Amino acid sequence: MREQGIISAAALDDERQFEAALRPRRLAEFTGQTRLKENLSIAIEAARRRGEALDHVLLYGPPGLGKTTLATIIAGEMGVPFEQTAGPILQKKLDLTGILSKIRAAQVFFIDEVHRLLPDVEEMLYSALEDFHVDILIGAGPGARTHSLPIPRFTAIAATTRQGLLSAPLRGRFGLVLRLNPYEVPELTTIVLRSAGLLEVTIDGDAAEEIARRSRGTPRVANRLLRRVRDYAQVRAEGHVRLEEARAALDMLEVDRFGLDEIDQKIMVTVLEKYSGGPVGLNTIAASIDEEPATIEEVYEPYLMQLGFIDRTPRGRVGTDRAFDYFQIPRRLRGGLQNTLFFRAE
Repeated sequence: MREQGIISAAALDDERQFEAALRPRRLAEFTGQTRLKENLSIAIEAARRRGEALDHVLLYGPPGLGKTTLATIIAGEMGVPFEQTAGPILQKKLDLTGILSKIRAAQVFFIDEVHRLLPDVEEMLYSALEDFHVDILIGAGPGARTHSLPIPRFTAIAATTRQGLLSAPLRGRFGLVLRLNPYEVPELTTIVLRSAGLLEVTIDGDAAEEIARRSRGTPRVANRLLRRVRDYAQVRAEGHVRLEEARAALDMLEVDRFGLDEIDQKIMVTVLEKYSGGPVGLNTIAASIDEEPATIEEVYEPYLMQLGFIDRTPRGRVGTDRAFDYFQIPRRLRGGLQNTLFFRAE
């Protein structure tokens, strides 16, 4: 088990290095998100002309759309240092105090998964974002006193996949609140072609488009699939990626024409076949396929809803007619089961 853990950690680190190598460095190189880029470019240019730190920025949207990439781009465009952490890492007030005490003027401080901050850590962040100071408790007992430590004006950039979990006081302290939306196929095709160039992979335009079409509207998925297609082409097609190699590799990965993988298909078959289209609760689906409810809700369900395959109702998740047609599952007993059974929404 120990060896598996080491291998998994090494593989994860390799994947992160791969993603980092493909990230654009400037806003002009960032594909898609046109309105967001326009808002950011204006704010960055205005801050530079005034010689001030950029206002705090909140980026939200599904995973893999480029929130971390945008944070590094902002630091690069402003020409300031970049510091990164994540909500789950900041377990104590002291963790946040240690970082903020070393903040430099105009620096970008990036907090990923900000919705997972503990309440007492979040409260300390309020004064840092708004008043640019942190309160430190010195001593203990009756002689304890609070010391206010001033910090230079900096730019906090927070990222979250679940904006609804952020408290109103925290959201209100960000001057720019920007949503990242799933990418269209032409935008993802451009990203695949750019990444292929950086990886020195020769690829046909229609092959890049096929990868883009199966990438769930997500650049991270597109780059991951490109990597696997590259491996297949190196072994089976002398390194050049044509449409037939792309399709063969993606079919081997069990990624269908909508980008649905094995877990997506398990979710839909469970709802459509096992529970006759629902309604069925999230925890019930998770137990049926041996997956975490949060993973289903945050990673898989949004795309299935975007495709129109699943709906959320007060009683639970319901498969749509379009899903029954696509997965070629007959609608037998569907109405009868819904009339006789009640599945609690979870």
